[in-house]
Amino acid sequence: MRFCLMCLLLLVFMLPQGTVNAQEKETLATAEKKPHSPHRATLYSMMLPGLGQVYNHKYWKVPVIYAGIGVIGYVGITNRNNYLKAKEAYIYVSNGDDYPIDNDLVGKYPAEDLIVIRDYYRRNMELSWIVMGLWYALNVIDATVDAHLFDYDVGENLSVHLEPVLNLPMQRSAFGPAPAAAGLQINVRF
Repeated sequence: MRFCLMCLLLLVFMLPQGTVNAQEKETLATAEKKPHSPHRATLYSMMLPGLGQVYNHKYWKVPVIYAGIGVIGYVGITNRNNYLKAKEAYIYVSNGDDYPIDNDLVGKYPAEDLIVIRDYYRRNMELSWIVMGLWYALNVIDATVDAHLFDYDVGENLSVHLEPVLNLPMQRSAFGPAPAAAGLQINVRF
């Protein structure tokens, strides 16, 4: 009796399991595409210039960014060195010092000219650092705009045509012949 009861309980517990397995849905693993984030591109580009462009898959812009930084940095450092050299020469000449100095500007220019030279290089040095800041900001703006336009569809139906136009008058006006008009015609198709 006990054996039959155990077999019956085992059978009762085994049957529903088969029906539960038959009712499971088959699901396919679908990889959801993460949306492209302009905020993330901006932050990346602020952390390291060019990293936002890499995030946007615009790899060709990275050498352009670093070439600009290199050129502007070189110009800034060169102007700084020339500024310090002119400043040293001005201090030497204005104090009337006579100890030996390794500065080729000392014997060539009077103190008034050295002030002009010093101010010229200082201005160029400061402008170089301002341009460097603008270049950095342009890098961040470019990464942000590219991220916003990342999913923008440029299809076959989108076009812009520029054509020169020359309008010749077909009739005379009461004030004499009308002049010819030249212009530029822009056709936008989308």
